[in-house]
Amino acid sequence: MYTLPKIERFNQDVLSKYNIYNSVFITLPFDSIDNTGALLPLFSDICDTGFKKQETPKEIVDFFAERYFQNATEEDKIDIMFRFIQYIERQVVLFDAIEDAAFPIVHNMEGRGSLRDVKEKTDAKNKQEEVIDFLQNFHVRTVLTAHPTQFYPGAVLGIINDLTNAIRKNNLLEIKQLLAQLGKTPFIKDEKPNPFDEAVSLIWYLENVFYETSGEMVHYLQKNIFKGKSIDNPLIQLGFWPGGDRDGNPFVTTDITLNVAERLRTSILKCYYIEIRALKRKLTFSGVDTLVAELEYKLYRSVFYSKGEIFITLEEFKAQLNKIKHIIIDQHQSLYLDDLEALLIKVNLFGFHFASLDIRQNSKIHDSVFSDIVDYYLKNDASVFPKNYFELAEAEKFEVLSNLSSDLDPTVFENELTRLTIESVQSIKTIQAKNGEFGANRYIISNNESALNVMETFALFRLSNWENPTVDIIPLFESVEDLQSAHEIMEKLYLNPAYAKHLSNRDNKQTIMLGFSDGTKDGGYLMANWSIYKAKEELTAISRKYGIKVIFFDGRGGPPARGGGKTHKFYASLGPNIENNEIQITVQGQTISSNFGTMDSCRYNLENLVSAGVTNQVFNKGENELSGGEKDVLNALADLGYEKYLSFKNHPKFIPYLEQMSTLKYYAKTNIGSRPSKRSKSASLDFADLRAIPFVGSWSQLKQNVPGFFGLGTALKHYEETDQWDKVQDLYNNSMFFKTLLENSMMSLAKSFFPLTAYMRKDAEFGEFWQIIYDEFLETKRLLLKIAGHKSLMENYPDGKASIDVRERIILPLITIQQYALLKINELNKESVPNEELIKVYEKIVTRSLFGNTNASRNSA
Repeated sequence: MYTLPKIERFNQDVLSKYNIYNSVFITLPFDSIDNTGALLPLFSDICDTGFKKQETPKEIVDFFAERYFQNATEEDKIDIMFRFIQYIERQVVLFDAIEDAAFPIVHNMEGRGSLRDVKEKTDAKNKQEEVIDFLQNFHVRTVLTAHPTQFYPGAVLGIINDLTNAIRKNNLLEIKQLLAQLGKTPFIKDEKPNPFDEAVSLIWYLENVFYETSGEMVHYLQKNIFKGKSIDNPLIQLGFWPGGDRDGNPFVTTDITLNVAERLRTSILKCYYIEIRALKRKLTFSGVDTLVAELEYKLYRSVFYSKGEIFITLEEFKAQLNKIKHIIIDQHQSLYLDDLEALLIKVNLFGFHFASLDIRQNSKIHDSVFSDIVDYYLKNDASVFPKNYFELAEAEKFEVLSNLSSDLDPTVFENELTRLTIESVQSIKTIQAKNGEFGANRYIISNNESALNVMETFALFRLSNWENPTVDIIPLFESVEDLQSAHEIMEKLYLNPAYAKHLSNRDNKQTIMLGFSDGTKDGGYLMANWSIYKAKEELTAISRKYGIKVIFFDGRGGPPARGGGKTHKFYASLGPNIENNEIQITVQGQTISSNFGTMDSCRYNLENLVSAGVTNQVFNKGENELSGGEKDVLNALADLGYEKYLSFKNHPKFIPYLEQMSTLKYYAKTNIGSRPSKRSKSASLDFADLRAIPFVGSWSQLKQNVPGFFGLGTALKHYEETDQWDKVQDLYNNSMFFKTLLENSMMSLAKSFFPLTAYMRKDAEFGEFWQIIYDEFLETKRLLLKIAGHKSLMENYPDGKASIDVRERIILPLITIQQYALLKINELNKESVPNEELIKVYEKIVTRSLFGNTNASRNSA
């Protein structure tokens, strides 16, 4: 049967369904006023026409009010804007649900990048042994983080789930009821969630999506590539940050960390219990039924009657399941063996921990904590640290740190940060006792700037009476400067006998985290991506020199500006000089629901990551290596882009523009996540303390997406003007890494819409600054189209482009309202006596529109 092209499948199963269900939706009254749905399409058309005529958001809203309301007062305008926001937020949900329902139709689930594709290529290339050998040692680790890039409360997520299922079944009555329910369900949380709330909402995805999907994937590989032989390697691993990520989050306490770990254990035991109950109905034969019943009883007590006690160990559980397996094979003709195998696979993947809880803290906090600890010992136990510790050179400090041991009591410290940091180190041992080593065995140092940062963290474990900690200490390199010196920092650690012994105890593996988000904020799009690539090559070389297996953990967000985009393509494009035996990525907020929120999307994206590893390490092994000349071009491009970005970032209007013309300060006003929007408590805005999410998100709200392209146009233009265009053209044609980098930037451009803020070019203070951004946008767009040989952005991904277009169309009235409200706030603030009450109302409009805009963009932050 002929399969329609992807864009036609999108038009048929997404676009046409959206038009049908949206027409039903806008006729539903959510309150006593029932004309909102009728007025919204009219307002949308006026926005569209207005921007084409270069009108300002204020002119557009005023024209609409004059045309459809007689003598409209300010209250009338405010009222209709709030009601439009209410509708648009729900249109976004409707479109999300339709896209999720159509996912397996629009995407070829068995096509390129799927496990079936891996199987067929393995057979065709006769690489069975190599693939088996690779999969026995390879891991994909998706680390779920609660970074606030998604604003749906739990109740709304539940409706989206039900709506997706109803749309799959084309059940119009149920769809209508759910849309009506959606209209009456609040989208705004009354209170900020605490980190435990965030953890609970993310555990939903573990239980309902990742548990089944991961198990099915490994089961498929076991049957089709391993020919029924068990895969001992936990190929798919899950990581977890809510409750463990303390960096700049004062609300993560030791109790929350321990409670989250307990919740993760209880959740996985509950999943096993449900599966054992189902097996009990099948394994009813002699010699097996009593063994199954015993497991069911012990799991039941551990989940429902437990105050933290576990009535069965992981080893007992595995042993009993294997005993049942042998009886079924030997005595019962392998009846229901497949079902039992499915459970055994999951137990091997998830143990009693489900997901590893990572602990993270900032190196600057460590500096003050360690200073506090040294002072304490100098006063109370002079044998631990020499009096002149702080005056010692780095090598001498290493000597001291290499030989420490003590039994540090956190309660002796008055400073809360010191106490909490020591407690978090010690909580890892507590979690491991109940959830197993994988319950929590990674400590991440963000903003890592030196080898001393790592050694002092290592010392915290030794001072906590843990001589050989079963913990990986993971430095996170983020700024361009830190990325450039990362290999030198790691060499110092590899040469230190105490640290080398620690690595030997950890199977000579060293995990290193690299941050795309803060790298982009610090150095711009090109420099961040190229710096990370080069750092990986240098870190691979230095690690191989000392016999260390380096594992890279990428801190990626959803959009290209934060390392997102076509992620699997990046991993498939890495050359032989970058270690790629594991793929570890953070998946945050919205990206969890958009890329891993349903069984279909989760399977598709996880399979793509597994496939990227196999492609890079087996099928294309030794390929994708950049030549010296290609690296020279990339170096020059990165330097040119960096220079342009730095001059932009250092422009005197850069911070004022973000503060006064964007939604930056409104992120702090939203109840979207437990983390403050900046790391310090200072009143003034310090760029270094600003978190990447509000930074990238603010540009996205303006529809300018600066972090995803700025500097790229200038860099390419240099090659055009100096008659060297063939160099960048050849690089694009031959390097999958460079091509993917540019394609992801095209996505950032496709989500930009400059007519929205074109009024700013006439602004006395910010007009020139706005023009700098717009000129770079136009130049980047022109040159990206030229290098790709395209007439329009993303024309090689027509379904992706069509999805963006629909979403942009839905939120056009929303971003117009947001800009109108920002203009009104600036206007009111300039009055001699500002109307504070009215300012608050418009600030609320900005905040509310911020929610819908981010949700619609799926990965705009």
